[in-house]
Amino acid sequence: MNVLVIGASRGIGLELVRQYREAGARVIATARDDAGLERLRALGAVTFRVDVANPASVSGLAWQLDGEKIDTALYVAGVMSRGDAHAPPTQPDFDRVMHTNVLGAMQAIPQVVPLVEAAQGRFAFISSDMGRIADVASSYSWTYRVSKAALNMAVASARHDYPQAILAVLSPGWVQTDMGGSGAPLTVEDSVSAMRATLERLTPADSGRFFGIDDQPMDGW
Repeated sequence: MNVLVIGASRGIGLELVRQYREAGARVIATARDDAGLERLRALGAVTFRVDVANPASVSGLAWQLDGEKIDTALYVAGVMSRGDAHAPPTQPDFDRVMHTNVLGAMQAIPQVVPLVEAAQGRFAFISSDMGRIADVASSYSWTYRVSKAALNMAVASARHDYPQAILAVLSPGWVQTDMGGSGAPLTVEDSVSAMRATLERLTPADSGRFFGIDDQPMDGW
């Protein structure tokens, strides 16, 4: 089994690599810096450098993968906005969040999906409950919410162009990562285990849908 994890240097991405390697998969993983690449190599992953916040860096995915067949691909990279809400973000902060959370994923889709289709596999994108339009209860992290809603829509739209692959959006829940904090109820290990189980059960009819940590599709977003 060939697995690709984009944005894997720490947190959820690193744990995905660890669990898939433990299950015997061959894992290709990306990081944006030397420290991240070293952590991935220590787990036995095949690595290359990609900075999803830099469109020029993401544009090289296809040639670095060079015709691989990918059974499971995951786009994990994500970043929070620096401010809260009530005012538009600065241009640099907007660009940082949108390049990482949305544009990187949109650039990855046409490069990675043909490799996933060749294996009749699946490509999952880590989003957030905060990207669900139906659940907005406050304006906290305005830019982050908008970016994740845009990611959800990008994946739902892309499924029409790639009918031979399963494209899905996964929410990891509130996890004990840099973003979630130590008070979050879910460990990284438990979140990743649950998402992997959801991925394995997806069928072509699920393509373009958004699934929560409880394995239930999130409608109305």
